[in-house]
Amino acid sequence: MMVFWIMALLASALAGWMVLTAARGGATTAVTPQPDLGAAELDELDRLKGRGLLSDDAYQAARAEAGRRLLATPEPTPVSTVGGVVDQRAVLVGVVAAVLGALGLYFAFGSVGLPDQAYASRVDQWAQSTEALEPQQVAAVIARDAALNPDDMRILEMLGAAKFQAGDPVAAASAFRKVLAKNPNDARSWARLGESLVRSQEGVVGADAEAAFREAVKRDPNQLGALFFLGEAALARGDAAGARIVWTPLIEALDPADPRRADLLNRLSKADLAKGEAAR
Repeated sequence: MMVFWIMALLASALAGWMVLTAARGGATTAVTPQPDLGAAELDELDRLKGRGLLSDDAYQAARAEAGRRLLATPEPTPVSTVGGVVDQRAVLVGVVAAVLGALGLYFAFGSVGLPDQAYASRVDQWAQSTEALEPQQVAAVIARDAALNPDDMRILEMLGAAKFQAGDPVAAASAFRKVLAKNPNDARSWARLGESLVRSQEGVVGADAEAAFREAVKRDPNQLGALFFLGEAALARGDAAGARIVWTPLIEALDPADPRRADLLNRLSKADLAKGEAAR
């Protein structure tokens, strides 16, 4: 708790110093420079006269007119002053009020005497909780168990699934890679690795994900999820025939009343139609 108060005071002092420095630096008066146009015009008249391009009468008249305009030019005007002693005092009062207000809210609604709770302690509490945990909390508990039992394949599989559900597909893919490093014939982990890679790429079936799905189907042709994504990859390449080949077992496995079956058939029909129009 003492560390918190020290850091809070240092942060408040730094913020106040920065604001006051900015306020003091802004208390300046600038003068807008004016170009010496009249002197330049007189020099030009002298050059023209010297080259014989102006008569004496024209030269005298033009020089007199230039002189009158030079005298009529207004004096440079200073820019309005920004900042000052009053502004600095107002800023200081505002900083002090903000700090006191934050402290008041903390003492009113915070738990002043509550000690710091380490993350490991919270994970222990989640592991012993009888209430339903959030996906992130479940993943944290399983990650702790996986760290304690790095060779337990079942825990690693659970960790990958938990990370996937918690919205962390990169960590899920890492967990499934560890499983496959120990058991490369695990078709389900290959399929789950592919799904994690697809989610990490925002739905795009990339080369790594497609390779993982192919490994899953090679070891188990009934990995229907892998078949679905392989069809997606084929359609993305414009390969309607390839998509039909990998989706046919999936379509046959789905109930005729399942809307997913109708969706797959509809997408294949559209792909065949688009291929036929492109061949014309």
